[in-house]
Amino acid sequence: MSDETLLRLEDLTIAFDDAPVVEGLSLEVRRGETLALVGESGSGKSVSALGALGLLPPGAQVSGTRRLGDTDLARLSTRDWRALRGGRVGFVFQEPMTSLNPLHTVARQIGETLRLHQGLRGAAARRRSRELLEQVQLPRAEELLDAWPHQLSGGQRQRVMIAMAIANHPRLLIADEPTTALDVTVQQEILALLAELRDTHGMGMLFITHDLNLVRRHADRVCVMRHGQVQETGPVSRVFERPESAYTRELLAADPTGRPEPVAHGAPLLSARGLGIRFQRPKKLFSRRPPAFEAVKPLDLSVAPGETLGIVGESGSGKTTLALALLRLQQSHGEIEFDGERLDTLHGDALRRQRRRLQVVFQDPYGSLSPRMPVADIVSEGLRFHHPELDDAEVDRRVRDTLREVDLPEACGARYPHEFSGGQRQRIAVARAVILEPSLLVLDEPTSALDRTVQKQLVTLLRELQRKRGLSYLFISHDLAVVRAMAHRLLVLKDGEVVEQGDCESVLTHPSTDYTRALVEAAGLFPAA
Repeated sequence: MSDETLLRLEDLTIAFDDAPVVEGLSLEVRRGETLALVGESGSGKSVSALGALGLLPPGAQVSGTRRLGDTDLARLSTRDWRALRGGRVGFVFQEPMTSLNPLHTVARQIGETLRLHQGLRGAAARRRSRELLEQVQLPRAEELLDAWPHQLSGGQRQRVMIAMAIANHPRLLIADEPTTALDVTVQQEILALLAELRDTHGMGMLFITHDLNLVRRHADRVCVMRHGQVQETGPVSRVFERPESAYTRELLAADPTGRPEPVAHGAPLLSARGLGIRFQRPKKLFSRRPPAFEAVKPLDLSVAPGETLGIVGESGSGKTTLALALLRLQQSHGEIEFDGERLDTLHGDALRRQRRRLQVVFQDPYGSLSPRMPVADIVSEGLRFHHPELDDAEVDRRVRDTLREVDLPEACGARYPHEFSGGQRQRIAVARAVILEPSLLVLDEPTSALDRTVQKQLVTLLRELQRKRGLSYLFISHDLAVVRAMAHRLLVLKDGEVVEQGDCESVLTHPSTDYTRALVEAAGLFPAA
């Protein structure tokens, strides 16, 4: 780490329509160090970085000192800003799928920044683009240059974003939640890569995140924000070991804790035997049809009444595909039995009657909740479909009772999804599922994009609902800390195949395969030797 200060903010204040969202922020990023800016959603982390680099909309009011090296950022012209962004400052944004242009290939997107800042075109730009992909450790770099964003995995897309960010040798790299919703192993790879690039190029890095586990392992100093104000700043070791702010102590204590209540293992509620899923690959003209892709190899599983079965594995391992097959939302082969009845042989009305008892909560509540419907209609829609005999008064009563049960005020029924936080939207999704009084609830990454404090609240809610209603959960997640707090048993998938299964605590503390051990170590849980 160097004493050279790359970015200095003093008394930065940002307001929209005269309402302050950031007040009196002061920080500095030095060459060769990583400063983590942490806090919950809405704390002002991202808006501070955007405001410092002049990326807020015209109506924003920004005041205070902003310097990049010897450059006074408040005095830059539009032309100067264009030269600085992507040149002296590189950005890695949270969601690469929305940051990358879906209509352009990887080569064209990297080539654009090379052309604008270095004047490289044609073969020279392609050669430099390939070197950048190799630098961010992407295999088959030449082939990936001609790929489109939708053809890449989440980790690959994030590496392309990093390649674009470092293309013009920036002095400062701003990484805004660069690992959100990525697998724990991919998270560690991305952050190790960023640290290596920082050291190789002598950059400074501003790392924006809500995940304190990542801060502990990958940052040098930390600045904690809440409601637009700095609560605490200092070296990571001191802040984590001797936090001075009550809010910092609250964040550090926000990891999901406790274990699910024990259950009696009787006859299974849900079971599968020889369940497998194949996808037929498309046939090319004048060629033989290729063999089918086996997304999930034949497996057996069971879930007892009141039990939580955790399903873990990296992206592409088949977790969600398996869950959809169990719900009969994805074609499969093999036997599926639910509460003593063969589910795989049901069709029409018979299948719909069982669907009431099999509900699902998806990963992204904002995408799964209709933006055109108020909360009361969203929660009651399934109830009205499956119970047409209920009158409006009874439906309204059940909606109010269910909203209270998931700790939402009754008055929120008239509001729309966009008016709620991520954690509140996920509670709405849970209410929509449990109002039908299901026996089994599939939870597909329900906490992946939530702040740690909100994750802990949701885990507590789900455990309480399970205790009161006797619910069984199929809990899909890549966050092993959350899985440990929720699951009785664990099933580990890799490339569509079960590599390990058993009691959750036993698997996490004494994994029998290298793959499970790598997942556990990447999550910071560290198995027993």
